[in-house]
Amino acid sequence: ALLDYVGLPIKESLPMVVDALNRYGLKDRIKVIASGKLVTPEEVAWALCCGADFVVSARGFMFALGCIQAMQCDKNTCPTGITTHNKRLQKGLNLEDKAERVTNYVKTMRKEVGIIAHSCGVEEPRLLRRDHCRVVMPNGKSKALDEVFPETRGQRHV
Repeated sequence: ALLDYVGLPIKESLPMVVDALNRYGLKDRIKVIASGKLVTPEEVAWALCCGADFVVSARGFMFALGCIQAMQCDKNTCPTGITTHNKRLQKGLNLEDKAERVTNYVKTMRKEVGIIAHSCGVEEPRLLRRDHCRVVMPNGKSKALDEVFPETRGQRHV
């Protein structure tokens, strides 16, 4: 029930959380860690534009390890050997190959998020802001993220 009917998708909730922290003057004291299926450079850049201090992604690393989304993580029967204690299934994990794939994922992510930041005219991803991002609306046209979610800075609402 909570997963399906309570809460908001990250595309809506992240800007709201950052705005609430800004509104009450807490953003400098509380770091925002974005997570939730943010596995590509453009998704990471979007989260940084929204005000996330950094992004974490278990899913991205699982894919880099070779996860096929068999949905057996909790059953100890993962066919790729990633989420199991079964020695026979673990033999499918070639540690040297997987270590290289994970390393490549991290390096590529960092490089491509950096490219996005530079293409927006900022020196590093931490400098991305909402006006650097556009969102495609249901009508097919785009709007600047800061128009869709205008930032609030220290404007207390009582």
